[in-house]
Amino acid sequence: MGCFADKVVLITGGTSGMGYATADRMLREGASVVITGRSDERLSAAANRLGAGDRVLTVRADSSRLSDIDELMARIGARFGRLDVLFANAGAGMFKPVTEFGEQEFDHLVDVNFKGVFFTIQKALGLMGDGGSIVLNASWTTHRGIGSASLYSATKAAVQSLAKTLAADLAPRGIRVNSISPGYVNTDMFNEDQLGAEGAAARRAQVALGRFGRAEEVAEVVMFLASAAASYMTGQDLLVDGGLVPVIPN
Repeated sequence: MGCFADKVVLITGGTSGMGYATADRMLREGASVVITGRSDERLSAAANRLGAGDRVLTVRADSSRLSDIDELMARIGARFGRLDVLFANAGAGMFKPVTEFGEQEFDHLVDVNFKGVFFTIQKALGLMGDGGSIVLNASWTTHRGIGSASLYSATKAAVQSLAKTLAADLAPRGIRVNSISPGYVNTDMFNEDQLGAEGAAARRAQVALGRFGRAEEVAEVVMFLASAAASYMTGQDLLVDGGLVPVIPN
């Protein structure tokens, strides 16, 4: 039996990248997993790749819509009756100078990256018993100022702050809340191929380990934070960045 046997895990944005890798890892450790996404086709493809049958529930949901979150929690309650772990992973990125953002773009990033995370947690708490675990996906950009990332970084800083404040709020219930801050990780949304040879090489040169991370490496850190191995950790943010933030490469 794996270390998540009989646990029910919700992963938002679980059709690809870090969310999918975490779902795959959780399933191999015995969990039942709920994954969300905004495309029925992508959800179906992810479920087929995961190949875990009834232990996977897919729910089409836009995390920026509270009605979708309500429906998600109702589906989880009807199927499993409870929730043990939440990985709030769904997010969006938009990178350009501050002078070029309009109100609609501002609202979209804030709604997906912060509002959606806040209300997903709030509504999940009705299903989560004492001793549960919540992991939030923040970003390394909260640790260093980067041109063109002003709005994205601000939303992720809000998520990182939320992990700390909710850690205090939920401590009486024994619910631990932590965040991760991934660095350059190859996913569908951001990868070396999109950057081209020169752009990818420039970014690898910033990383002490000299390479991009893999989604599976991030999943291992999420697994750790959600597991009993991290039972005395809450309100923490763990960099998963190959040394991008704290180390100056030789």
